[in-house]
Amino acid sequence: MSLLASLKPKAGSTHYQKRIGRGIGSGMGGTSTKGHKGQLARTGGTVRRGFEGGQTPLSRRLPKFGFTNAAFATQYQIINLSDLNKFDKSVDPEALYKMRLITKGSKIKVLAKGDLTKALAVKTHYISEKAKAAIEKAGGSVEVIK
Repeated sequence: MSLLASLKPKAGSTHYQKRIGRGIGSGMGGTSTKGHKGQLARTGGTVRRGFEGGQTPLSRRLPKFGFTNAAFATQYQIINLSDLNKFDKSVDPEALYKMRLITKGSKIKVLAKGDLTKALAVKTHYISEKAKAAIEKAGGSVEVIK
């Protein structure tokens, strides 16, 4: 007998698997541990998550709160200071679109992630205070588009 064929789990680490639906002799005969009748005793009888037997579920009984204005919220595409290093003198939405950093017609938000190494004239729809300070410190200028 080979070594591989003689491998066994450690004593006491495994337990027999319950064999349901194998007759009276299995000790789980009759109803196969499912009780008498009812949805869970049937084949394919599962209850969906949150179902409370026909009672109004908790998720519908509790009051709703909060507000999301996602349909009308202004969507900005983020540009970091490190992205602006790819440009020479000026940065505007048209130039960002040509470099494939934004999609056409989208609004731009400039954030202060990364370092700016050159003086640039930046035209953007929105800019953070830190980003504005970093651009001006590098000798550039910022124009906010309305």
